[in-house]
Amino acid sequence: MRTTIKDVSREAGVSIKTVSRVLNNERYVGTATRERVQAAVAALHFRPNLAARSLAGRRSFQIGLICDNPSPYYVYEMQMGVRDRCEADGVRMIAQPYDRGSERLLDDIAGLIDTTRVDGLILTPPICDHVGVLEMLTQRGVRFVRVSPGAVTSPASSTFIDNRAAARAMTGHLLAGGHRRIGFVGGLRDYATSAQRRLGYQDALAAAGLAADPALDRDGGYTFASGAAAGADLLAMRDRPSAIFAANDEMAAGVLTAAHRLGLRLPQDLAVAGFGDDALAGYVWPPLTTIRQPVRLLAWNAADLLLAPDDAPVEAREVGFDLVVRESTTSEATA
Repeated sequence: MRTTIKDVSREAGVSIKTVSRVLNNERYVGTATRERVQAAVAALHFRPNLAARSLAGRRSFQIGLICDNPSPYYVYEMQMGVRDRCEADGVRMIAQPYDRGSERLLDDIAGLIDTTRVDGLILTPPICDHVGVLEMLTQRGVRFVRVSPGAVTSPASSTFIDNRAAARAMTGHLLAGGHRRIGFVGGLRDYATSAQRRLGYQDALAAAGLAADPALDRDGGYTFASGAAAGADLLAMRDRPSAIFAANDEMAAGVLTAAHRLGLRLPQDLAVAGFGDDALAGYVWPPLTTIRQPVRLLAWNAADLLLAPDDAPVEAREVGFDLVVRESTTSEATA
């Protein structure tokens, strides 16, 4: 038979109203009581009935995750992080991909809100910086949290890593390895993260007394194919770079392929670095030096901010990053 809230109440030794408060993440429940209810929920494998909870109040106990990203790894990790946080509160995640360039973008997101009555949205790059989307959500009074936003201001919470500092650290690693001609492959121009990583690259060069050379800077599309094309272009230069830093791991893998096609030795003839620490970073040869961006943790924090009480203050929550050194930049890898 299906476990009910009455069973949880009996198991935890508290009232049904207290169980409901815990399930709805309401305040004014003691820590010990909350933990006892959560333990009972886990022991009984209780799953709240979303329809019944919706009827009892104005919430639908559903949130939406809005994605427009060419990296399957990023999207998967984002979904898993949001799902993990939602599961703790008995909230359902609805993951919906959208095309930021579509003329129907605003209508499609509005349709999602109207048909599902989601309690809020998590916006990932670049939609997190789409002025039209932000204005529409604000006007409609829909709660939202932005992941890795750019300079666009918005009265909403956000979660992010310091992309500029991370790119500066990676470029500094290449400079410490003796490289002075360092190519850069950026991502899509409408992604704030791409601009932030380019600035970090330029910061490190300037700190080393080097001028950023436009001839060594290429745009990519955050895809393997765009990285391979940019890598081939840079390596065709008469005075080619001795190192290339790509703004994500898929593009860096493309650069590695371009180098292999030319018969270059890695890292002796060319050092290659990426950003993200996607699963493929450890599968390519040589394994990729990269910035570990904890996408799942970013997603968990975004959901945590969205599920906070209505009167919680707006918060910009920073998550740390790590520089992971592997054989694509040095024979003395540390991770």
